[in-house]
Amino acid sequence: MKVLLEELKKKREALKLGGGLSKIKKHKEKGKLTAWERIFYLLDVDAPYLEIGMFAGEGMYMEDGGCPNGGAACVMGYVKGRLCVVVSNDATVKAGAWFPISGKKNLRAQEVAMENRLPIIYLVDSAGVYLPMQEDIFPDKEHFGRIFRNNARMSSMGIPQIAAIMGSCVAGGAYLPIMSDYAFIVEGTGSVFLAGPYLVKSSIGEDVDAETLGGASTHSEISGVTDNKYPNDEACLDAIKNVMDKMGHETKAGFDRKATVLPQFPSEKIHEILPLDRTKPYDFHPIIESIVDNGTFEPYKKDYGKTIICGLARIDGWAVGIVANQREMVKAKKPGGKPELQMGGVIYSDSADKAARFIMNCNQQKIPLVFFQDVTGFMVGSRSEQGGIIKDGAKMVNAMANSVVPKFTFIVGNSYGAGNYAMCGKAYDPRLIYAWPTAQMAVMSGNAAGNTLLQIQEAALKAKGVEINPETKKELLDKILAQYNQQLSPYYAAARLWVDGVIDPAETRNIISMGIEAANHAPITERYNVGVIQT
Repeated sequence: MKVLLEELKKKREALKLGGGLSKIKKHKEKGKLTAWERIFYLLDVDAPYLEIGMFAGEGMYMEDGGCPNGGAACVMGYVKGRLCVVVSNDATVKAGAWFPISGKKNLRAQEVAMENRLPIIYLVDSAGVYLPMQEDIFPDKEHFGRIFRNNARMSSMGIPQIAAIMGSCVAGGAYLPIMSDYAFIVEGTGSVFLAGPYLVKSSIGEDVDAETLGGASTHSEISGVTDNKYPNDEACLDAIKNVMDKMGHETKAGFDRKATVLPQFPSEKIHEILPLDRTKPYDFHPIIESIVDNGTFEPYKKDYGKTIICGLARIDGWAVGIVANQREMVKAKKPGGKPELQMGGVIYSDSADKAARFIMNCNQQKIPLVFFQDVTGFMVGSRSEQGGIIKDGAKMVNAMANSVVPKFTFIVGNSYGAGNYAMCGKAYDPRLIYAWPTAQMAVMSGNAAGNTLLQIQEAALKAKGVEINPETKKELLDKILAQYNQQLSPYYAAARLWVDGVIDPAETRNIISMGIEAANHAPITERYNVGVIQT
């Protein structure tokens, strides 16, 4: 675990460098702060913050020079004591150009703001869409244009939006700051226009410089497109702080909170308990006691459906409902008194039934849900199928998918197949979803997938009359496993925003606390209704 955490630390430090030291030097020579310097200048000193979408783009687009951190830094943090979302374009990465993953990350930031009704601040410094990949970022429903649709939707919802034009802001991207409630601009470096000087020249034959076309004076004194101009980044960010300081407060959702109590075990206990071998059993209870406030965990049906642990607790004072996979082998009593040995990390009919009922209880009682995934899937085989595992699993998915209370998901270890779905994977709208360095996410485990894919390839070769010897077979399997195991990595998932990032398990408490505080800004207006439940 120490090795994994050291790797995580190094990767995070590299992200702060964006496009690299030489690009940062050129950026600062223009009198501009970096994307992260802008964020830290804006955020309240010594207040916690949470990065969203870290590792987006990692290892992707390498033939185009890469797009570290998706070309933008995104955090949830406090500005003048107000919790908000901040998105800061990183102009050291391809001049802040939008790759497909950049669009996905910005949409994720807006989603967090919309779900939790949080103010959102855009620190704009971008050359616009990365043209060589325009077909993957421009025309579709979840592409670039969705961002402006969200600007309009947030405005109609009454969610505050503040934009600072601190560098380039061109073409369609010009709509983002101007559709915000406030649009500020920095003199000398900020510019905003639908078409730059070169395009204007080629389109209508007009010779005009960037400053006259769309600089700070033009838009603050003549067009009225921006509200005010500022001499430098710091003055512009100070203006944002002054606006945030005056905002009123909305009605809260009413999630319960009491004084915080430290957990029974320190977070380092998690490092000791969690085995790096994904097939090894372990007891999840001590991990829960390393995260929840000491003495607050109240188990639900602890002697029934034991491969899923359910219970109420408090985390940093907030009331939560916990749904976690138990990785120990357990004994389950069956009709007639004969016990059945159940494998840890597997969802059986009784555990699915129990989890569904618990999830429904939490929704009735307005208690946020926290899922801890270390799941290999649902139990298979004739006995399980005849026992109705599919309908019991469907009941759990139904209860979870229709939840109206906020959900938070942490991928601790395995996250395979339908187990990912039932335990609130990304497709089921968790407010936040993070992976621990020990996480693995795929439709099935590496060994299972490798052998299945090998059998398919072997059958295809035999159909062509080609027989393979044991040595060739091993080489083929090793090649398949190497590729598949790369895709199991939590960083592979984080690069594609299947999760919001990879974290040290010790950070879990803070993420849940900030997540519920954010969710508390959005009152629940929808009635909990599961529809047809399979019984």
